This record gives sequence, C-alpha cells and structure tokens, in this order.
Amino acid sequence: MLGFLVYTLGYVISAPGKFNFIICQLFQIIGFVILLFGCIPLIKSKIDNSYLKIIYPIYFIWLLSVIFRGFQFDYISIKNSFINPNGVLLYFTPLIILLPQKLTFYKRIFDVIIIMGISFLVCDVIFIKGLLDRYNELTRDYIETFTILSVPCGFILLTYPYHTNKRKLIAGGIVVLSLLLAIYRARRGLSFICFSILMFSYYIYLINTKKKVLLIYLSILTVVIGVLYISDTYKVNKNGLFGFIVQRGETDTRTGVELYFYNDMKTKDWIIGRGINGEYFCPGIDFNQQTDYRALIETGYLQIILKGGIVSLALYLLISIPAIFLGFFHSKNILSKASAIWIFIAVMSLYPTTVDSFSLQYLVVWISIGICYSKKMRNLPDNIIKEIINNPSSLV
Repeated sequence: MLGFLVYTLGYVISAPGKFNFIICQLFQIIGFVILLFGCIPLIKSKIDNSYLKIIYPIYFIWLLSVIFRGFQFDYISIKNSFINPNGVLLYFTPLIILLPQKLTFYKRIFDVIIIMGISFLVCDVIFIKGLLDRYNELTRDYIETFTILSVPCGFILLTYPYHTNKRKLIAGGIVVLSLLLAIYRARRGLSFICFSILMFSYYIYLINTKKKVLLIYLSILTVVIGVLYISDTYKVNKNGLFGFIVQRGETDTRTGVELYFYNDMKTKDWIIGRGINGEYFCPGIDFNQQTDYRALIETGYLQIILKGGIVSLALYLLISIPAIFLGFFHSKNILSKASAIWIFIAVMSLYPTTVDSFSLQYLVVWISIGICYSKKMRNLPDNIIKEIINNPSSLV
C-alpha cells in the first residue's frame, strides 16, 4: 500500500504541469518497485469460490492477451505504459483478489484512503485558483485528476460503523467537496459517482440507525429545502453553481464521439478489441489534439470494448454481477454489503464515466469482489470486524 500511495501521488502531482515530470515519474517508478516487491510474496493461487475459480482464470488470461496485442517493446512505450494509470498496470489490478483476505489488510486500505483524502485537500489548497476557473480547460483536468485521491473516501462512508467519528467526518467532507467541484465544473459522470456514494451511505445508515422516524422526517425536510433553494438560485442566477451543470446537462457531448467510434470499429474489433494500444478515428475533439486518433473514450463500457472487446466486458460482468448479489443478499455484515454497493456503483458508472484505471477506486472494486466471493468474510459479525479494524493486535 505504501508503494501504491507513492505511485499515485507521483501521478497526481504531475497532472497540473507545475512540477518536474522526471521527478514525478521517478516517484511513480519507485512506488511501482515497492508495490511489486510487496505484492509478489503475498499472492496465492487459491480461490475458495467454485464459480470464481473457473471464470477468474479465463478473465485474467484474456487480459494478458489484451496486453500482448499491440504492446510496443521500445523503452519509451514501456515507460509510458507503466506510468499511465490506463496502461499495463490496469490489467494486473484483478490480481489483488489473490492476496490473503484478512481484516488487517483492509485496515491498511482504510489508512491509505484517508491519507489520499488528506492529500486531495492539500492539492485543492495549492491549486485553488485553477480549480475555481470554470472556463479554463485545465480546471477539468485538475478536478478529474485530484478526485482520484478523494472518491475512495466513499468506501469509508459506506463502512461507517467500523470507523471513528473523526475519520467519518473527514471522509464525508471530502466526498461532499468532490461532489461540489464536480457540479461546479459540470463533470456529470463524477457527480453521479459522488452522489451515488452519498445516497447509498445514507441508506446504510438509515437501515442501521435506531432513530429512523426522526431521520426520515429530517431527510424529507432537507430535500424539500434543498430543492427550493436550488430552484430559487437557478432562477436568480443561471450562471451559479448549478446553472453550469444544467446547461451541460442539456448539451450532448457524447453522441459525436460515439458515432466516430461506431463507424471506425469493425466486427472483429467489437468482439476482441484492438489491444492495449487500441485507438479509434475521432478528429477535432480534444483540445490541442495532435492526431485524429484517440486511445480513450469517456464512455466506460466502450473503453473496455475498445481494448478487449465484448469478450472482456462480458467476463468482467460475469464476475462482478454475481459478487453484487452475494455481498448484498448473502452476507451478515456491513463490510460485504458496502463492497457489493461499491461494485454496483462501478458497474453503473460504465456508461457515464470511465472507472477502470490503476487507481484506488478501481483497486477497491477488486478488493470488494474478493470480499463478496469469500464466504468466510461474508459471515463475519460486525463487532468482530470493527474490533480488528480498530485494534489489529487483537487478531491472533
């Protein structure tokens, strides 16, 4: 987790272009080396669930085929593939479910989530001027890059009973701030993710609190006041916080890109994809676009198809959807239900945005899949989980 943290921070601080790229890339390389040497001794080949034991190897072998189709072995290409979160490390992320399913490991995940969340706040303070410049194209890049650090805090909200009030307060504030920044810059996909996290966190709290009636009344009152306030604000100033996203909501920015994608993809490409370096013809879309070909499409499921085809998307869904049902309907603790919700949000986000990247958000998706497929984890009582996460030394 230390290696992953160093790698991610190296990438994030390079995005604004204010720091030396060589130093940032050096951080990423150091982080990757630490991560590699930390993970290899922990990986085990044993998978307990019979269904996952069959489908997972097929999926991982297919991901390896995606890597080797179109991979370039020159120094520059290899380096760029490892320092880019959408590069080769993305396809090795599913290996994390082969790590031992231990609560002490999940505690480390929660620790890293908080560290990244605080790093997000630091980045916001440093680059506050750029973040508030709504009409600067770089503002969009700032927000989308910085929220790599903040969105995983939602997993702490979903597992709130296991954490201290201080952690819950920090995580909640960070997710709300991420939502406000996403709304301010009209990032619809990011807004959807943050809002979904908050709503599901509220749902988990609602079904576990003893003051349900009072909470429901307060919630209804808050929603009504919020709707009236937003409506009044929008009438008074259409250029306010919500005015921009309303304007963006009325603007179709995807159809043109998707039509280019559909026109360029052949039958074979739809089935097996174009490999790790696959691109599609899409002229005049990106700011300062150097070529007429793009390696990224903002629609998540199409991005998966571009690289690995419908085969890759189908195998991913065949793993993730059963995990959702196991974690939510066949579990006895909030950790499993929160994991199922996290996977569900990731699957639902395949249309409005791209979740798949070598980021903590996507890493937690596969950690959640491991939790949901583990019968032992699903059957642990909440009090045992809380005790171990708050006091790891209690685990013998």
